[in-house]
Amino acid sequence: MPFFLEAFARAYSIGAAKTPDWEGFCTFHQLANGVLEELRLHQSYANQWGVNLQDVKPAPATRRYTDFLLATAWGSDIGVTAVAMSPCMRLYAFLGKQLAQNGIPKHQYADWIKTYSSQEFEALAQLLESLCDRYATANDVVRETYRYALLCEEAFFQAAWDSTNSF
Repeated sequence: MPFFLEAFARAYSIGAAKTPDWEGFCTFHQLANGVLEELRLHQSYANQWGVNLQDVKPAPATRRYTDFLLATAWGSDIGVTAVAMSPCMRLYAFLGKQLAQNGIPKHQYADWIKTYSSQEFEALAQLLESLCDRYATANDVVRETYRYALLCEEAFFQAAWDSTNSF
């Protein structure tokens, strides 16, 4: 996950650099700061489990997703970049809320659920969606970018599922 989150933070930073106005610049940086918080959460899990995150190699699905996000950030306008990133944020906010809807039991993933079900994370997802509304124009490129990002999310989760069921 850190490999993915680092790419996400970089894509936000590229978006910030390309934003034509101060408000958008600050919004992209606020979103990048949210990713830094997520990285701290994942680092805490790695520390608990004795995992060196620098040694973890990304799966092909993760690499495809991050390559797509970074290529989009570098090669597209900021509206398309925001659209490419929005399925991930919305999906994690949804999953967090679903997992927390009956309360968060005490277990090893409680902090994860707290993070992604929080109002703070929902606010970040909405902030990203506001960038989509502000900078993206509904056209075929935007629709295809969103659709491809959804396919990347699906492949990302499928790869994780397949790896846990291959023993």
